[in-house]
Amino acid sequence: MNTFRKNIVVSLAALGLAGAAFAQTAAQPAAQPQEGRHGHAMTVEQRAAHKAERHAKMAERQAQRAAKLRTELKLTPQQEPAFAAFLAAGKPQQRPVAQAGAERAKLAALPAPQRLQMQIERQKQRTARMEARLAALNSFYAVLTPEQKQVMDSKATRFGGKHRGHGSHGGHHGQRGATVPS
Repeated sequence: MNTFRKNIVVSLAALGLAGAAFAQTAAQPAAQPQEGRHGHAMTVEQRAAHKAERHAKMAERQAQRAAKLRTELKLTPQQEPAFAAFLAAGKPQQRPVAQAGAERAKLAALPAPQRLQMQIERQKQRTARMEARLAALNSFYAVLTPEQKQVMDSKATRFGGKHRGHGSHGGHHGQRGATVPS
């Protein structure tokens, strides 16, 4: 009987704490409702303006990188057209915001086999764009001098890639437990 009483007292104490917590959250004034991703409420116009600002900053950074590469390669006027074609082939494809949302809605409404077929078609388009970039890189690389090719080879892994810097964290990965026997 003694343990039964203890269980009742513990249960009542837990209910009291839960009621106090509920009352405290209910007593707080309700702030603006949390809308959107991560509680950021944005109108369509604000979202479009934010996206345009991001794209402008990205274009500015790409132009700075291209100018830096042009300087490091010390391009001649005869090499400029191939360099321009190389840069043009590396530009990302832009889609309007409304088109992306409509595509998502259209994709969600499709049955699984058709959805997978559309994903395969998009992957083929990405592959075609990558092949165009490779062709532009090959034609640009062909007009470079051996010294310029050396500079380009050192920069090519970082230039134009979307995921720069991933995979190498100062060399400490893969080094654990690796010892060279003497």
